[in-house]
Parts: sequence; structure tokens; C-alpha cells
Amino acid sequence: MDPASIIGIVVAFAIVFTTIILEGGHIGSIFLPAPLLLVFGGAICASMTGATMQDTIAFGKNFIGALTAKKIDAGASVDTIVKLAERARKEGLLALEDAIKEVNDPFLKDGLQLAVDGTDPEELREILEGQIEAKKKRDKAAAKFFTDLGSYAPTIGIIGTTTGLIHALENLAEPEKLGHVIAAAFVATLWGLMSSNLMWLPIASRVKRVSELEVDQMNLSIEGIMAIQAGANPRLVAQKLKALLPNPAPAKAAA
Repeated sequence: MDPASIIGIVVAFAIVFTTIILEGGHIGSIFLPAPLLLVFGGAICASMTGATMQDTIAFGKNFIGALTAKKIDAGASVDTIVKLAERARKEGLLALEDAIKEVNDPFLKDGLQLAVDGTDPEELREILEGQIEAKKKRDKAAAKFFTDLGSYAPTIGIIGTTTGLIHALENLAEPEKLGHVIAAAFVATLWGLMSSNLMWLPIASRVKRVSELEVDQMNLSIEGIMAIQAGANPRLVAQKLKALLPNPAPAKAAA
């Protein structure tokens, strides 16, 4: 798992809370049920209005998936593909039947199985590229939902502050209550800004970035699968795939 998002969110909120304490405030003063319900519940409902029910149902899964996304190791995939290319060149494509079971990458595994089953190269590439396009669309929808959350949260926070100030004006006859009521009113704006800029928008960026890395690895896998199916020299396969890596690393190969 790549912990960057979890670390970023936790540390960012910790800095805000620490700042409140250093300024003499009480951390419990911002954890008020009404503003929290309004900002988070309202933002989710507003985003739901502009999306589909399927997008909304997938929200929780996408949120957890963004935080716990696996670290992409394209270099390891290159090594795996080169080893399979070596075996296919020596023993034939059908010899990969057992080796495929040990492949951890589902996309690479399915593609290799299609190749072993004798799928036409052009049709195989079309199938795999179709899977990539479908993934891009899913990830785009997920990122949009989080971007919408980040867009709506601050405005909904202002709505909460406005309603709080209306309540404050209703209590002008009781000056002793005004300080608490006005402070509580601005808590909604605080949570709207914090949730937007420290969580929702960064997660949207995270979804896009992880999607880019996964798509890059899938494209690399396609090139590897096609090379194996064509019976290419393992050394050439290694050189070709290494050229596709963002940070090229030595891959194991044999003549």
C-alpha cells in the first residue's frame, strides 16, 4: 500500500488542530454535530444530485480504494513478463499454462490466458485496450464525484454560517449567548474549507494519479503480452518494456 494520502490527510488535519490549540482555542469547539452533519451530509447529497446512483454507491469503495491503493511496481512486471517470454521462446506458448497461475496481476494474467488460448493478436489487443478504456471511464467518474464534493463543501459551509448568524441575530437581546452562537456559526465554514482542501480535492487528485499509473502498467502489460505471443526475443522484450517505464530500471533478461 502507498500511504501518501493517509499521511497527507492525517498530518494536514493535525496541523490545523495544533494551530487551534496554540492560539489558545479548544479543539472540542469545532466538533459540533450540526455543522459536521450539514457540511459532510450536504456535500455528499449535492454531489449525488449531479451523479448517478451507481456513482454514489461506489463512493465509499472509491474513498477506501484511493487511500489504500497498492504501490505500482512496473519494474517487477517487466521482470515477470521477461521470464515468461524466456519460457515461451524455449518451450512454446502453451508451456505458460501453469506459470500463468503464479502471476499476481489480474490484467496481465487474463491477457496471458487469452494469448495461450489462441486468441487472434488483433482481437486480443482490442479486448485488452477495451478493458483499459472501461477503467478510465470508471476512474474519471470516481474522480469527478470527489471533485464535486470539494466544490460544494465550502459553499455549504457558508450556508451553515449564514443560518448560524441568523440564529445569532435572533438572540441580540441576550448578549451573553452571542459569542458562542457566532463562533459556532463559523465552524461550518471551517469544516467546509478543511474538508474541501485537505480531503476531497486531494483525494480526487489521488484517484487520477493512481489511475494514470495503473493504466501505464496495463499498457506495458499489453506490449509484453503481444511480444510473448509473437515469440519475440526476451532481450528485445526487456529493452522495449524498460523504455516504457517512467524511471527505467534494469530488468532480467536472457539472450
